[in-house]
Amino acid sequence: MTTANEKPAPRPLLSVREALDTLLGAARQVEEIEQVATLDANGRVLARDQASTIDVPSADNTSMDGYAVRAADCVNGGAVLRVAQRIAAGQVGAALEPGTAARIFTGAMIPAGADAVVMQEQCELTGEMVTIRHTPASGEWIRRTGEDIAAGATILAAGTRLRSQELGLAASVGLAVLPVRRRLRVAVFFTGDELTMPGEAPGGVLAPGAIYNSNRFTLRALLENFGCVVNDFGIVPDTLDATRATLREAARENDLIITSGGVSVGEEDHIKPAVEAEGRLNMWQIAVKPGKPLAFGEVRKDDANTAFFLGLPGNPVSSFVTFLLFVRPFLLRLQGATGPVEPRAWMLRADFSLPKADRRNEFLRARVNAGGGLDLFPNQSSGVLTSTVWGDGLIDNPPGRIINEGDIVRFIPFAELQH
Repeated sequence: MTTANEKPAPRPLLSVREALDTLLGAARQVEEIEQVATLDANGRVLARDQASTIDVPSADNTSMDGYAVRAADCVNGGAVLRVAQRIAAGQVGAALEPGTAARIFTGAMIPAGADAVVMQEQCELTGEMVTIRHTPASGEWIRRTGEDIAAGATILAAGTRLRSQELGLAASVGLAVLPVRRRLRVAVFFTGDELTMPGEAPGGVLAPGAIYNSNRFTLRALLENFGCVVNDFGIVPDTLDATRATLREAARENDLIITSGGVSVGEEDHIKPAVEAEGRLNMWQIAVKPGKPLAFGEVRKDDANTAFFLGLPGNPVSSFVTFLLFVRPFLLRLQGATGPVEPRAWMLRADFSLPKADRRNEFLRARVNAGGGLDLFPNQSSGVLTSTVWGDGLIDNPPGRIINEGDIVRFIPFAELQH
């Protein structure tokens, strides 16, 4: 209990884990399903399991250029056989008679009667006769029917985010069209009268106190990396009415609204009262550096439906890192991805020291050096965007931990965080 002259105790900071669990628990995947040509499905999320109707390979075939033989004809390691036929990929050979061989090329079907392939480097051709300088085992260099995929087998599960590998696999069983979740529609806008777009400063000179709106470029590109349809409302004037009007318009046709800046409680920060008036909002203080403030809520579309809202901090590195840590996994769940959404990390050696611990979970910009260790960018300020270009990824440093040179630390590459 506090007295009239006492300030209430500050609320404890949320851990990264607590904030992420809350976000993922609230996510609702888009329900609409589209039929999309497999050639156009890169980056989309599969809506239904896909099964193969065929065996792959569809018949026994050779994995090597050489000669198809009967293993029983080649038991002495120096058999001389007549080359009776030539079989290329896509051709069907005749049955192989005893005492003969078939010249065969990678991918071609094994002729009836043959039970092994001898690679051409182990054979010597003289006219129509070939000397087999090897004793093959039955089945050697033969890929069996259904060895890769059996007819009826599920090859891709619903919730899979489709990459080049998955598209190739779908094509290998003849799937020309795939059912996918529709693309996520995301609205973005930016608050702050100090923001100026590149190319719009008179004479190329920024006004006193003005800054270029780098977050607009960073966040749009990140959303496009995830295949989102981005609706950009630009820079919104720092007034409550303008912010509320933009929220209402953005909510109508979008699944998620993301803003950058204006998530503190200052007199000129209108995000909080605007979202509270148009929906509901939680203002979080997260034990994360860079970052800390994150707003999460919903904005009414109509009496029955809402769009999610995420308000990111305005500092460029804070906005970037907060997106990677929290928005990225939330987007994947909204898109319908069902597998793990947290990035993989590697344990690498720190080739630097960090003698001062922080009470927050630090995400330090670093890069891998030629020796396989990690170098730290010298300026970890949340406004130093060059650190994100110089670095290969983030060191996940737990609260209260110093780093000594040679310590093993948890490193998350940017490549893991941008898909």
